Amino acid sequence: MFKKFKIPLTPEERIKRRNHLLLGLLSGVLLGISFPPIPLWILTFAALVPYFFVLEEKEGLAEINRFTYFTMFFFNLNTLYWVGSWTKDADPFLMISGTVLMFFNPLLFLIPSTFYYFARKSFGKTTALIGFPLFWVSYEFLYSITDFRFPWLILGNSQSKNLLFIQIADIIGANGLSLLIIIINILLYLIVKEYIESKRLSSSKSAILVLLISLPLIYGNFRLNNYEITGSRLKVGVVQPNLNPWKKWEAGNLSEQLDLYLNLSKETIKDSAQIIIWPESALPVYLLSSNYPNEVNTIHKFVDANNIILITGMPHINFFKEDEAPKNAKRTNTGKYLYTSYNSVLMFKPNSRKIDYYGKIKLVPFGEKVPLVEHIPFLGDLLRWNVGISSWNVGNDTVVFNTNLESIAQEIKPAGVICIESIYPDFVAQFVDKGANLLTVVTNDSWYGNSSGPYQHKEISVLRAVENRRFLVRSANGGISCIIDPFGNTTIETEMFTKDSFVGEVNLIEEKTFYTRNPLIVPYLSLAFSIWVLAFYWVRKFTGGVK
Repeated sequence: MFKKFKIPLTPEERIKRRNHLLLGLLSGVLLGISFPPIPLWILTFAALVPYFFVLEEKEGLAEINRFTYFTMFFFNLNTLYWVGSWTKDADPFLMISGTVLMFFNPLLFLIPSTFYYFARKSFGKTTALIGFPLFWVSYEFLYSITDFRFPWLILGNSQSKNLLFIQIADIIGANGLSLLIIIINILLYLIVKEYIESKRLSSSKSAILVLLISLPLIYGNFRLNNYEITGSRLKVGVVQPNLNPWKKWEAGNLSEQLDLYLNLSKETIKDSAQIIIWPESALPVYLLSSNYPNEVNTIHKFVDANNIILITGMPHINFFKEDEAPKNAKRTNTGKYLYTSYNSVLMFKPNSRKIDYYGKIKLVPFGEKVPLVEHIPFLGDLLRWNVGISSWNVGNDTVVFNTNLESIAQEIKPAGVICIESIYPDFVAQFVDKGANLLTVVTNDSWYGNSSGPYQHKEISVLRAVENRRFLVRSANGGISCIIDPFGNTTIETEMFTKDSFVGEVNLIEEKTFYTRNPLIVPYLSLAFSIWVLAFYWVRKFTGGVK
């Protein structure tokens, strides 16, 4: 029996390996601290420069991907540490899921590094590096369409405070911003590398770099100074109840909770609110299940008496007979009934008993839906939160609400986006393309304490407002509730973990941006190029053109 012995590294090799790890660590940390709530967005434009220095020295696919994983682990650790909640009331399953995410999420960044390897084998280092921005955007898009999707770290999301730069998102979206950021990183890397090697600055690369930075800023300045906000004015009231998300699901305090919402809503009516927004899962019951007629009637009376529209997050359930149930229906514990349940948004209208609703489509992996549960059903029983919200059904379609108020000449067509759905650029654009003239986001970020998560989530909404040139109203259970204008300015916002309500003015804008009409141009072009590179590599591999 022979034993393998690892050849020891020479002192020079140990120093080189240490330096590579330090450079990877530096890139990971710089990327992490360039995201909210730390206001260092400018670091994103140079954060990957250390990574590229090492990437070009690596040869095999395994060593390229090992180094990429190492770098991106620290990026994820800095940015997504909060996902496990780590609060005193947190569910153990959520903590486990958050820990798993820390190790799983960096694996997704091996997509661009793998495409880079194939391109380098086919076309050489320079061409592969030029293609890297497209490979990165391909990863951002592919991750957003899988059952494990959690595209929180789209690089464009880091720029919410860089208002001049992000105005071009109404053309290219957040993924397009990512593309620009990576290209700028690569140009900086090439300029620095050439300077180190020859002690001179490349005038051509420097000129391209200046141009790439200047064009978005020029466009941003033009849009900020020339875009005219049109549409009717509407006063929106936002309610932030600050209920403990772990305790509110306990039985016995439903009346108290409803009274809290109504009392806070009355404060907004004093300031002439015409539409009021309550947060995600405002009441922890299936309100329309016919078991809560008094509560439903109380809300209707409040809406009628004050002639206001109420949009609220709320669990929703539908029961079916055996022969009428859809394929995704679940069976009750007793086995007598089939049902579907949704994390929903309801809209109550004055002087109407018709309640419109939208069922959430983009569910949180593990938190709201177990990935692949349709194909492996027992996973749904194996993995379940203690609060009992890990098995929602997927909504059927995007819904744009539509109603009128006598005081507003224009139709009010709000979109009810729920929580994590606001991080999907093209998904939110679907609502606007269907006619939404106002974006509302209902959410509950209180699960994660006063960590980076709630601040990041709020700032991501800034991109949605700019991409679609819509006012965005956000109601969060414990914060951050806010109003964001079509330029990305936060006009009013609450503090975290405060009971609060406020009123702000918005416009009902009908105009559609280029991005709203064409949200997938950048991702599709990037993916098409990446697939072509992959196909070209394998054709050459099988024909003997690549070793």
